Amino acid sequence: MSIAVVTGAGSGIGRGVALALSAAGWTVALAGRRAEPLEETARQAAGETSVVPTDITDPAAVVALFATVRDRFGRVDLLFNNAGSFAGGGTPVEDLAYETWRQVVDVNLTGSFLCAQAAFRTMKEQSPQGGRIINNGSISAHVPRPHSVAYTATKHAMTGLTKSLSLDGRPYRIACGQIDIGNAATEMTARMQTGILQANGETAVEPVMDAADVARTVVHMAGLPLEANVQFATVMATAMPYIGRG
Repeated sequence: MSIAVVTGAGSGIGRGVALALSAAGWTVALAGRRAEPLEETARQAAGETSVVPTDITDPAAVVALFATVRDRFGRVDLLFNNAGSFAGGGTPVEDLAYETWRQVVDVNLTGSFLCAQAAFRTMKEQSPQGGRIINNGSISAHVPRPHSVAYTATKHAMTGLTKSLSLDGRPYRIACGQIDIGNAATEMTARMQTGILQANGETAVEPVMDAADVARTVVHMAGLPLEANVQFATVMATAMPYIGRG
């Protein structure tokens, strides 16, 4: 039995990946701030799940999440570090509130670090030793959109987190990769289909792709033996403005 922890599992990419992992035979611990959406994900899952409401910005809550999973299932084989915030998106740099900046950093960067740290500790100590961490980066880990300084900065930092975990995990059979997603059809990207600001100052409708295509990619990455790793994968709507953006 392989055990996965998925953060942000109550909606969007997180829910899609949790359901795809469940269908592929994984037992999935569903983490997120609110119990209700997590329970809806659990109702849709094909296999065994565990609902663990968690605020990933709270160090004690993250420790409790992984303790709960270990107590119930004995180990952690996979962390999909997915939870994220796009708060402040669309706000010019000079108008972005400090509180909004901190919120995005706390969720996207600090929360991801805390979950990765707890997963790393668990994977290092368990027997058989090892496991895999997959971080949800973004197209914005490579190139920004206008007025997205907080989100873009944290997603660039996610790439550094991925590389450091990959290096530090080598002695313990802990693999770490990153999936950079562009315009998957979720609640967060609904505005892409009505028009979004482009680098040249125009507003344009952008194509989106089915989030299930992202989920299938994560399942593939997760299913590799620990001797193999997808270090970075970019999955995006084919015709979105990424190549040539800006």
